[in-house]
Amino acid sequence: MTIRVVVADDQELVRSGFALILDVQEDIEVVAEAGDGAAAVDAVRRHSPDVALLDIRMPVMDGIAACRAISAGSACRTVMLTTFDTDEYVYEALHAGASGFLLKDVRRDDLVHAVRVVAAGEALLAPSVARRLVEQYTAGGPRRTDPRLDALTARERETLLLLARGLTNAEIAAELVVSDHTVKTHVGNVLAKLGLRDRIQAVICAYETGLVTAGAPPAGGGRAAAGSPAWARN
Repeated sequence: MTIRVVVADDQELVRSGFALILDVQEDIEVVAEAGDGAAAVDAVRRHSPDVALLDIRMPVMDGIAACRAISAGSACRTVMLTTFDTDEYVYEALHAGASGFLLKDVRRDDLVHAVRVVAAGEALLAPSVARRLVEQYTAGGPRRTDPRLDALTARERETLLLLARGLTNAEIAAELVVSDHTVKTHVGNVLAKLGLRDRIQAVICAYETGLVTAGAPPAGGGRAAAGSPAWARN
């Protein structure tokens, strides 16, 4: 299956460069380019792509506003591109519905990988961005458990905890001694019950609700450090 992509950046050379890198891949087709956020939203509406790469800072409509509009009006998934990895942009973009966040100095192979991961329904953060995310939500010590977690069964809470600690589906299955299919069911239930778009939002939710706190021990045999975010995980 070909992954259809829209690339939006107000710098023509940057936009063309990303488009060229992606368009030469056998499984990726760049269906449109846009120079501002409003044009990106229109391109998504016209071409129904699988993934939109959005620069954070664009004229007419910025990338976060465009991401919010795209997420609300289509099934297209978004990857934010920026030269800035400040906390403000991370949280605004993720809460706007972004499924990925990469710095513009991303390597060619990592850019292609990001598009494939997000198109497959997963979520992805650059390591530096993921570290900032964890630091933000673990700051200030333990939180009281949020009542939103009451909607989850005990096994679904365990699944959310293991997601937040960075385990893959296979690792979660081994930890809980269940099948991969069962884990996928639990993950799906967690996302549905908590109204979450993807695994990255599940990680955020685990910190926001107090399920995971700073200093928690590693899951399972210690393969994932406490608070290690599930970025680019299957």
